[in-house]
Amino acid sequence: MKISTKGRYGLRAMVDLALHSSGDYVALNTIAERQNISENYMEQVFSTLRKAGIVKSVKGAQGGYALSGKPSNIKVGTILRALEGELFSADEIETGVSDPKSLQNCIKVHVWDKIHRGINDVVDTITLEDLVNEYKKANHGEMLMFYI
Repeated sequence: MKISTKGRYGLRAMVDLALHSSGDYVALNTIAERQNISENYMEQVFSTLRKAGIVKSVKGAQGGYALSGKPSNIKVGTILRALEGELFSADEIETGVSDPKSLQNCIKVHVWDKIHRGINDVVDTITLEDLVNEYKKANHGEMLMFYI
């Protein structure tokens, strides 16, 4: 399993959005700036997330992005799958193994399938809210405030 830059940056941006939105729309350039990620790259990431229904957007001067649901209802697995597709694949996995007694099937069932389930179990039990809470705890509830 290898998570691409798109997946890593996308997850970071989603936690940032959850931290700073308070239900309001957040301009993409502010997320990109806070996370030191190219705004153009963030546009690609958020376009994918919007198409997957994870975020919603509004155009215009007061526009930006907001979560489509509560952070407690958005799983890390949902975000990563939207950005990455399937989270685990092994070249040796044979979907059509016909002989249940074959060595290929033994490895598939006892290694690859277990890895696949383990990865999905982890990412599907962590929510954006969990990550926000852990971030706040690590920073003792301190967050940078930006005033205009």
